[in-house]
Amino acid sequence: MLNFYVSITTTFFILFLISLLGMFVNKKNILVMLMSLEMLFLAASSFFVFTSIYLDDVTGQIFAILILTVAASESAIGLAILVIYYRIRNSISVELMDLMKG
Repeated sequence: MLNFYVSITTTFFILFLISLLGMFVNKKNILVMLMSLEMLFLAASSFFVFTSIYLDDVTGQIFAILILTVAASESAIGLAILVIYYRIRNSISVELMDLMKG
């Protein structure tokens, strides 16, 4: 059972690192950055759920629900800002994001 836990934990860690890499390597497309951020949240919440099942504790599942709630609100706000930015600039390029005022 311990080997299975280590392999699943390693998988979640690799998924977390891939999402971090996707956020830092991609500097041009904001949609890919948002998807990488969502994948990061998913990897963290999956790790918490699996660890809470393995340890027979409910705390990890509660943290996973909180993480998914924050991820959903972050995604909705990010996409709303993206739609407004596209209406103003007709482009979703990240290089011009520093021109936004506010």
